[in-house]
Amino acid sequence: MLNQELKQQLTQLLDLMEGDVVFKLSAGTDEHSEKLSNLVQEISEMSPRITVENANLKRTPSFSVNRPNEDTGITFAGIPLGHEFNSFVLALLQVSGRAPKESQSVIDQIKSIDRPLHFETFVSLTCQKCPDVVQALNLMSVLNPNITHTMIDGAVFKKEAEDIMAVPAIFLNGETFGNGRMTVSDILNELGEGPDASEFEGKETFDVLVVGGGPASASAAIYSARKGLKTGIVADRIGGQVNDTADIENLIGVKKTTGPELSTNLEQHITDYKVDVMKGVRADQITKTDEGTEVTLDNGATLKTKSLIIATGARWRQLGVPGESEFANKGVAYCPHCDGPLFEGKDVAVVGGGNSGVEAAIDLAGICKHVTLFEFGEAMRADSVLQERLQSLPNTTVITNAATSEITGTDRVNGITYTDRTTNESKHVELDGVFVQIGLSPNTEWVGDAVQRNRMGEIEVDRLNQTNVPGIFAAGDCTDQRYKQIIISMGSGASAALSAFDYLIRH
Repeated sequence: MLNQELKQQLTQLLDLMEGDVVFKLSAGTDEHSEKLSNLVQEISEMSPRITVENANLKRTPSFSVNRPNEDTGITFAGIPLGHEFNSFVLALLQVSGRAPKESQSVIDQIKSIDRPLHFETFVSLTCQKCPDVVQALNLMSVLNPNITHTMIDGAVFKKEAEDIMAVPAIFLNGETFGNGRMTVSDILNELGEGPDASEFEGKETFDVLVVGGGPASASAAIYSARKGLKTGIVADRIGGQVNDTADIENLIGVKKTTGPELSTNLEQHITDYKVDVMKGVRADQITKTDEGTEVTLDNGATLKTKSLIIATGARWRQLGVPGESEFANKGVAYCPHCDGPLFEGKDVAVVGGGNSGVEAAIDLAGICKHVTLFEFGEAMRADSVLQERLQSLPNTTVITNAATSEITGTDRVNGITYTDRTTNESKHVELDGVFVQIGLSPNTEWVGDAVQRNRMGEIEVDRLNQTNVPGIFAAGDCTDQRYKQIIISMGSGASAALSAFDYLIRH
């Protein structure tokens, strides 16, 4: 099951185990059970600390990861390979006794939960968002006996996952809990167990407070700390939108990485410096004062700072047509890498003819029965090499001058209605899913009128990343900088930090 390179890496990781672990395996005679049995047996033979017991679990094939004479509540239903292999290895190490890397305050929040929480997460092994959820819920299960979690591979349990049209799909005690990427902090906030405002009482005024967790904010925080400034960073998660990015091959000096890997590196780099990292909270309001700026958080706490850098990034832009929100996660999707496998053999649409839209259509064409790309303009805007690749595929259709007017369906998506802009005629195409790929919207609604924004909601900045308000700077995809690229966001974060430093020494 494991190639030689992966086995060598795993051998090194298994040496980090601190205690014994028991796999309880529930397997049948089907092909998936055979593969899972082989995998579990192969791994158990790599360490004397691992033993395997036969069991009768809720789903077959599946296995749970436990301590001797103690069930942890962690179960993998299916074969945890692909992006979930790291989730499995991490669970193995944590069950064996390896300490989690979460802050003590987060660990205390998890341990304080005193009600039974039984989570189940449907995943796709190609989904890059799913491991964050699986690892977060597994950690919570390790730390608190009231919590259990089962990862379910939708490709193995197809009948059970039949109505799941977007992953990760999270259920709590049998009821829908959430969809999409969620960190430990996100889950705790959703449960009403997030950081209390009292945790922020008594914090001294920051020299620089950075709001946001992406490449721009990481760069701004590091540059500020290197200047010896008292620096804080507020973010719901470190990495921001980068967490949802697949392969990254245009970060100069790094030939190839992935979004999750880069996010991990960003967080590690930030913590190398004296930066007060406040995760799991979001900024809610900005108030300018005579002494500087006050930032109110969504938990009611208030932070004071002499200068502020806003770097809250952007999110997928929505079409804003009837049916889009109603059928979110019921056929309307925004991530072809994560949700594409759920539409295997089906007819889907991609709305958007830029690079991201055409790349999505190419990826989906290898999975789906047919892909129709809708472009608002007279021609696609993607690079010519991508257009040529798309048009060479036998199961794709491109419709230009198409203004999407409605996404239709009953319990799930069954079609898309659009207006032919050349004839003004309304037309309808029957299909099973719609992938929206029309660019980004800045995460700036919370800013309100505190600083000047353009009609797109982007914060207007000058070449020094200054806003129209002295002492408040902005960087990255939330600004009106023309190009939305990781490397450019990092540069703008550094520029904002250097401008903030200059502001502080002059005022």
